[in-house]
Amino acid sequence: MVKESQYFLVMPCAGSGLRAGGDVAKQYQSLAGLPLVVRSLKNLAHVSKLRHAVLVISPHDQTAHEVMKIHGCAQWFSHFSVLAQGGATRMESVLAGVRSLTDQGAKDHDWVLVHDAARCLVQPQWVEQLIQEVGDDEVGGILAWPVSDTLKQAQALSPATANIEPHHERIVATVPRQHKWLAQTPQMFRVGALRDALQQVRETLSDTLSGSAPTDEASAMEALGLSPLLVKASAFNIKVTYAEDFLLAKALLSVLQEV
Repeated sequence: MVKESQYFLVMPCAGSGLRAGGDVAKQYQSLAGLPLVVRSLKNLAHVSKLRHAVLVISPHDQTAHEVMKIHGCAQWFSHFSVLAQGGATRMESVLAGVRSLTDQGAKDHDWVLVHDAARCLVQPQWVEQLIQEVGDDEVGGILAWPVSDTLKQAQALSPATANIEPHHERIVATVPRQHKWLAQTPQMFRVGALRDALQQVRETLSDTLSGSAPTDEASAMEALGLSPLLVKASAFNIKVTYAEDFLLAKALLSVLQEV
């Protein structure tokens, strides 16, 4: 008899969030009275299958444990741990988190959902839809949103031109928006498959000394020639990145609370 898969949450939280400004890292800044990371964890705690969670922080983080204690985040999950092994890139942090799941007893066939700490408006029903639609998929999948705006390809300005137009780039092409999606999170893959994919990409980057680390987990799976499933979520599932995003998130939060 095949044992039912478990569902684990890994939340990378080791970034500095400099683009958002502020005196503390973006993930600890407040949105309507709750730090972004706390709001993200609280929303995901309402997903019944997610009873195991790992928050991956920087080894130098002096804030996370205090924030988790103040808000009682550990009480929301059957198993909750804070892992101070976050790396310089998202890939390193997620890999550390996934490896820790194996150490905690997760099996290769279990599922791990990776979610951005700053994507704090995520709703339980979106995640439950992801779990339902991806649970039987051979590869895994991600929440996403189809692009509606016209896409423009830009070209970096030459140093001479940049002195004249320091804040601008010029359009070189219009990119068809059909079949283009904005990647969101959570992103859901088998524990063993994601661990192996991240490890292989890491080794490839180390061997070639070129290229850049993937900015999401789906990219690591794609590097192995796999095609993750796209599951339509919501335009409200934004990632707070810039200072202006706090205003947008606050407005969207009000709408979500009224629904």
